[in-house]
Amino acid sequence: MNLLTTGIIEQCKNNDRKAQLQLYNSYCDGMYVVAQRFVKDSMEAEDIVQESFIKAFMKLNQFKGEVTFGAWLKRIVINMCIDTLKSRKQQLTELNEVHLKVVDSQAEDEWLVEDAVTVEAVKDAINMLPDKYKYVLMLYLIEGYDHQEIAQILNISKVASRTQLSRGRVKLKDILIHSKDGTRP
Repeated sequence: MNLLTTGIIEQCKNNDRKAQLQLYNSYCDGMYVVAQRFVKDSMEAEDIVQESFIKAFMKLNQFKGEVTFGAWLKRIVINMCIDTLKSRKQQLTELNEVHLKVVDSQAEDEWLVEDAVTVEAVKDAINMLPDKYKYVLMLYLIEGYDHQEIAQILNISKVASRTQLSRGRVKLKDILIHSKDGTRP
């Protein structure tokens, strides 16, 4: 973390409103994009970002600098998104870009989606997955978290993260195979 960010965080810990606004302005757009990936409604994404910043400012003394402030804040945003989705049983938002490698449960061979499969079909298939698979797939494939980070975010073990990712990919593959568009191994 650079000295400028460290100084702003220290000022924020002392309830300096200008420093809080500066930190907010530095991270709000990126955190909005993260929230938007998880929730459907742009207003809800804005609310989650606002609540996340409030929570972050209240818990800023817990920030130890072991990771970047942005990574720490992103976890707060993602956890709030997941809590919101769980409490309201909402579907995940549209994905603008989907880069999928679906893995067969018996082997770690790469599995590609047929070119004819639309992004809409993949989004629909992800939305059909049970939450425990959906969240792990989103965090791993879209957000780029590793299993250790997913385990911490979702409060599960690394083994559970790997298992849910593998099972989620198999279920996603099955859904796509049974769709009109089909897939190829």
